[in-house]
Amino acid sequence: MLPKLTVIGAGNVGATCAQRAAEKELAHVVLVDIVDGLPQGKSLDLCEAAPVEKHDARVTGSNTFEATKDSAVIIVTAGIARKPGMSRDDLIKTNAGIVDAVVKEAAKYSPNAVLIVVSNPLDAMCHVALKASGFPPARVIGMAGVLDSARFRYFIAEALDVSVENCQAFVLGGHGDTMVPLPRLSSVSGIPLPELLPQDKIDALCQRTAQGGAEIVGLLKTASAFYAPASAAVEMAESILKDKKKILPCAAYLTGQYGYQDLFIGVPVKLGKGGVVQVMEIKLTPDEKAALDKSAEAVQGLVTILGELGF
Repeated sequence: MLPKLTVIGAGNVGATCAQRAAEKELAHVVLVDIVDGLPQGKSLDLCEAAPVEKHDARVTGSNTFEATKDSAVIIVTAGIARKPGMSRDDLIKTNAGIVDAVVKEAAKYSPNAVLIVVSNPLDAMCHVALKASGFPPARVIGMAGVLDSARFRYFIAEALDVSVENCQAFVLGGHGDTMVPLPRLSSVSGIPLPELLPQDKIDALCQRTAQGGAEIVGLLKTASAFYAPASAAVEMAESILKDKKKILPCAAYLTGQYGYQDLFIGVPVKLGKGGVVQVMEIKLTPDEKAALDKSAEAVQGLVTILGELGF
């Protein structure tokens, strides 16, 4: 019997998460949204695609949380999306209230679930979800590094005209302009990236990665990225549901690792049953650590704002 996975928010990201999870036959999916008919309609549409896509996962739409009872994983995508000229940080006031409310309801029905937070500003919303759920920190994780690393991997593959499957990359830090791509630990079929591209081109790829979300917002005008964020969240969910223990870069609650205390920061973690199995500490160069410190400072600034807002 398949486990249950809840996706909160039936917008572009949430609906695509439901699609990806169902088509991978990872779980029976419950799609929740406050808009009457929206999750029900999208769920029915996905179910009617199942015979063609050849899977038997069910997708159920609901405007309330009763249907989410006993979910193993909850993906939180609820909140307003960025608009052109708006930073992730601008979203904090509105989305903190939304995430607080939906997580409290979801946790009530699924007290043993693992939360994957996608709502922006990502790192700050992890803090809101941790407090609202009352869950241990290992069961609250932010989807950040998987997406940012995927973008970096694609840009590397494009620059070198090679398969994306050959490209590996790591991006640490907050999910925003201060993220820290690590070219030193990025490679193509094991060949370190610095041996394949000159520094100026690597710097350009790192900059494009940091601005990856803003680039898509600028192109779409009235929406933000959703295909890649959904894929990233579902990869995390798969590692948890199948206890695969994949090492993935995620926003995890640190208790002294990398020198940070009580802060969600993007770092490599081992993901398995129950969420974060282990935070993987890697040795950083002084420049990398300085960049990560700057990113952590930016996240801490958002956490301070949350405290002022009462979250």
